[in-house]
Amino acid sequence: MKVSVILPSRNEEKTIGICIEKINRALKGKSYEIIVSDSSSDRSAEIAKSYKNVKVIKHNLYGYGNAILQGIEEAEGDYIIIGDADDTYDFSEIPKFVSELDKGYDFVIGKRSRIEKGAMPFSHRYIGTPLFNFLISWFFGKKVSDINSGFRGIRREKLQELNLKTTGMELASEMIVKAAKKGLKIKEIPISYSKRKGESKLRALNDGWKHLRFIFLYSPNYIFLWTGLILLILGFLIMSLILTGKLVLFGIHFKTHPLFIGAALVILGYQLILTGISARIYAHNHLGEKDDYLERLYHYFTLEKGIFAGLSLIFFGFLIYLYVLIKWLAAGFGELDTINISIFALTFIVLGLQTIFSGFFFSMVGIKES
Repeated sequence: MKVSVILPSRNEEKTIGICIEKINRALKGKSYEIIVSDSSSDRSAEIAKSYKNVKVIKHNLYGYGNAILQGIEEAEGDYIIIGDADDTYDFSEIPKFVSELDKGYDFVIGKRSRIEKGAMPFSHRYIGTPLFNFLISWFFGKKVSDINSGFRGIRREKLQELNLKTTGMELASEMIVKAAKKGLKIKEIPISYSKRKGESKLRALNDGWKHLRFIFLYSPNYIFLWTGLILLILGFLIMSLILTGKLVLFGIHFKTHPLFIGAALVILGYQLILTGISARIYAHNHLGEKDDYLERLYHYFTLEKGIFAGLSLIFFGFLIYLYVLIKWLAAGFGELDTINISIFALTFIVLGLQTIFSGFFFSMVGIKES
């Protein structure tokens, strides 16, 4: 079988039949199957079953990603075509996708170029989609014009390599991110997009956040690690200049107050780095993302080593406080100007505590699902 068309369906009784008929006309004379992945409470599944060449999967799982994943499990075609069952996409354009896959492309995405008036909200067309397109291009080096397009085709063996995991609308982002990271040959083709019939299932803010969250999880170096490292270095630089009395700007000699800013930057930067490591661990163990660096790290890092490192930082902080105490005793419990070095000590104690608790957290997110 050459083509499997997967239609995720949830309460699409007004359009499911229209979509099936369009697919049948588009692929007439071809070797193909139509898979309706259904979680409806209306007559969508019943209507789909009335067509002889349609396989209906009734799973009752909520979420776009779940519907696609259930359909993929049943697909037998060499090419997998995915499109929504709300009649927003023109399935007469399926042969265009097949043609590009025949040419050797691994993944073909329909770029919504001809958009019917009112088919796409302003915020989606001019804010959300361009933002996600930009982030994919920046973080993963792959320029895509319409990351949220739900009309796409992919070779089955390449789809299996992607090891898709997400269950919601973010699966659209996951497919593109993983395809880019694995070096798949991606092609965009212009398609039409029409107003949907019936109630929309999209929840703009919730679904948008899921897309953004997934992109951040797969790009922790940009969002967390490098940002955290810059803040950490900047914070320590400020603190060092304050402690050595060398922070002078525009003739003003700064003594204490910028030290609080420096300490805050160090703590924030360190936390971002730890969060970035957590994101990489989660993506590696729960999203199927290969990470050679983490694999090597697992051989050297243990919870016990993390606790030891944290206790070492705390011990260093207390040594500084011990120095302050000795100076105070030597001064006969009089006044001391040691607030700067005390902030420095407290910063190391906080870093130590962050290290210990993060070690426990790394161990939890590092547990692989069976």
